[in-house]
Amino acid sequence: MHALTSSHTVGASAASRPLSSGWVALGMVSVAFHLGLIFYGLTPALVSRPLHMALLLPWVLVYMAKTPYQRVSGWVLTLLGIAACGYIAFNEAALANQYGFIDNHLQLTLGLFLIALALEAARRAIGWPLPLVALIALLYGAFGQYVPGAFGHPGLPLQSMVGTLTIAEGGLWGSLTGVSVGVVAIFVIFGAVLNAGEAGQGFMNLASAVAGRLTGGAAKVSVISSALMGSISGSASANVASTGAITIPSMVRLRYPRSFAGAVEAVASSGGQIMPPLMGAGAFVMVELTGTPYTQIMAAATLPAVLYFLTVWVGINAYATRHDLQPVDASERPDGKEVLITSLFFAVPFVLLLERIFNGGYTPQYAASVAIFAGIVLLLFDVTLRFSLRGFGVRLADAAVTAGRQIAVIGAIIICASLVIGVLSLTGLGVKITSGILSLSNDMLWPALLLTALACLILGMEVPTTAAYVICVSVAGPALISLGLEPLLAHLFVFWFALLSTITPPVCGGVFIAAGMVGENWLKVALKAMALGIGLYIIPLAMVANPDVIRLAFNPVGAVVDALKIAVGLTAISYGIIARKTLWLRLALTVLGAAVIFIA
Repeated sequence: MHALTSSHTVGASAASRPLSSGWVALGMVSVAFHLGLIFYGLTPALVSRPLHMALLLPWVLVYMAKTPYQRVSGWVLTLLGIAACGYIAFNEAALANQYGFIDNHLQLTLGLFLIALALEAARRAIGWPLPLVALIALLYGAFGQYVPGAFGHPGLPLQSMVGTLTIAEGGLWGSLTGVSVGVVAIFVIFGAVLNAGEAGQGFMNLASAVAGRLTGGAAKVSVISSALMGSISGSASANVASTGAITIPSMVRLRYPRSFAGAVEAVASSGGQIMPPLMGAGAFVMVELTGTPYTQIMAAATLPAVLYFLTVWVGINAYATRHDLQPVDASERPDGKEVLITSLFFAVPFVLLLERIFNGGYTPQYAASVAIFAGIVLLLFDVTLRFSLRGFGVRLADAAVTAGRQIAVIGAIIICASLVIGVLSLTGLGVKITSGILSLSNDMLWPALLLTALACLILGMEVPTTAAYVICVSVAGPALISLGLEPLLAHLFVFWFALLSTITPPVCGGVFIAAGMVGENWLKVALKAMALGIGLYIIPLAMVANPDVIRLAFNPVGAVVDALKIAVGLTAISYGIIARKTLWLRLALTVLGAAVIFIA
């Protein structure tokens, strides 16, 4: 998700600081609060969600501060923000009976301050674009009655708008924020605990054992390790920074072209956001927006994600016709015992997570909580299974700070995006944009899909993936559904296209980081990344043309048949775009691949 992209970009320097006891303690409080909600039972939304915001403020306003001014202003805003969130939480019973109606100046001032604070927290966490989108939405809500034509609205009294957004279960404290509190935070903690231990080394060792001996082995190790790592981090830049630190030097050492090495890592790492179970927080937001059970979303997302990584794998083989892509040297590959031991560090929590969901019948957040405790126990052991209490303390502190920071960044993004959704709901703008899309596309599905894809690409360039997905699907989703697309397919389509900006110029976060690590011109890396990641552009359209591919839970045979058909088409297209063959053959392969996917 761009969502975590920024946290890691900003957090990279933060993570390199010595861990101060204050931030470790705050991280522990954040972890305890979010885990506690799972086991405590039902907590009113106007208590848990404001406290969630209060906990994220120190991280984004103080911890990530880069200048003395930012630090001082961050402390002032944090203290005022905690007081404002505390007011909402402590007066929950009274506010619930007001139904969003503000009845005094204090509440109006408090509401305006909380809106401004949500914008500033998101700005400090990820930059200007998302807060600007939210600010434009708020201005539309306040002054939309002056907009001429169909896109105007009758007008909203200030007290009514601010009240609905800040003292009722809408806007800041809406259902999206509930997803951030109750589900996303738990899986972020799960990822932080695994990453603080030896799970990352386990991923690398397993990938090296499986793919290291093959042609282009170092690149294929990157693909497998990034798929595994991405399934728990959900972050392109976190993946590039962690797996890339090992795979990029390995590829350069084997004399792979630098632009190719960077592209492989950027493309493989971007896939983390579409790889279950975490999917860069998108899966859990999708649960809330579609009402589809999490297990069904996981099943629906699995085959398209596998197809994505398969396409990258095939692309590496195609590049092998142009370059001599050597396997990893035998001396650098781990032995069987090392692979087995290090794999336990991710296999035990993962198996426990899936067993509790599918066999135990528990909710994903409860199952993840159980897996977190297993992961914490594994922090007692190092990579050689040696017990160490001192090492446990260091690893637990690292997990607490990482979890606290990442929960804060995703929370800031989701709370800010919730303002946009709140205004769309209050003003009916979403319905008007939907009508506009239907009108422009002449009520035809494929033109509507292409218009939606373009909107996702443009919005995704400036806004983190999760926020781009939420905003796009809120305005375009109803149009696609009214044209006959089933809701889950419409959501997956939008989510995939919201990811395009991770490898597509001019804003391609994963590519920039990988290019910096490999020391190559970013545009060269981006062009190779787009060729390797061709699946990112085609698979969403292929899902619409072959809808059974997302029905693994209900029609496994049909899903596998459609997946095989798409795989054949993508293989042909990948070789057509990349391989060193005559031009007519490459063109024929590309056309044939497209025909297999969309016509056959």
